[in-house]
Amino acid sequence: MATSSQGLRTGIQVVLGIIIIGLAYFLYQSITEPYDRIERQQEITERTRNRMGDIRAALIDYERDSASYPDSLEILLEHIRRDTVLSTRQDSIFGEPINLDSLLYSPRTGKRFQYTVNDTGRVEVYLLQDPDTDDQIGTLEEDPTQTNVASWE
Repeated sequence: MATSSQGLRTGIQVVLGIIIIGLAYFLYQSITEPYDRIERQQEITERTRNRMGDIRAALIDYERDSASYPDSLEILLEHIRRDTVLSTRQDSIFGEPINLDSLLYSPRTGKRFQYTVNDTGRVEVYLLQDPDTDDQIGTLEEDPTQTNVASWE
């Protein structure tokens, strides 16, 4: 009789140990998963903003060379490919080598950045927008102080 109650007691302890380990794992996952998700979102936001900053640097270079902004991002991309300084010294201009094939697309969802030029006023301005968030660089209003300003800076 004593051995059967000893065996039952050991069995219950093993089952409770397994339940405790399972609950500990569930608790660990419920704490770390939201944090990991937030970190991934912050990294994607940082990558998107860096890519928009690279486009801004190329727009500034284009404007410096031709005294106006390009009508489209395709024209800007061709300028980057043709310009020997931009293509050979990417590290010093963009901070790192860039992939020109993905430059015009948001890392967040792969949608193309939205780009608009307003050349009807006294001052030519542009607006570069991330299609997935409210992040933008520039303005369409004739305020030259907002021309190359990013919304997150």
